[in-house]
Amino acid sequence: MENSFRFFNNHACKYFPCHKTSRPEQFNCLFCYCPLYFFEECGGRYEMLESGVKDCTNCMIPHTYEGYDHILGKLKERFARMREAKTP
Repeated sequence: MENSFRFFNNHACKYFPCHKTSRPEQFNCLFCYCPLYFFEECGGRYEMLESGVKDCTNCMIPHTYEGYDHILGKLKERFARMREAKTP
């Protein structure tokens, strides 16, 4: 697969797929745990539970082909803001 570093599918995982999908062959396992989970605004479809836990059950961003670009874009934005905050 071209750009295979952007996509990984693990049919052998006992949790596969961890979200409901009608296309398991297109389910991306690369970001098994979303790196944006602790971001206040990640751009995904989540629900904040009363307990303070972020429920991402309805979010498929990390599990799509496009998810790689979305996640890296959000991380780059956050790192740029952190660098700006450090600049005197």
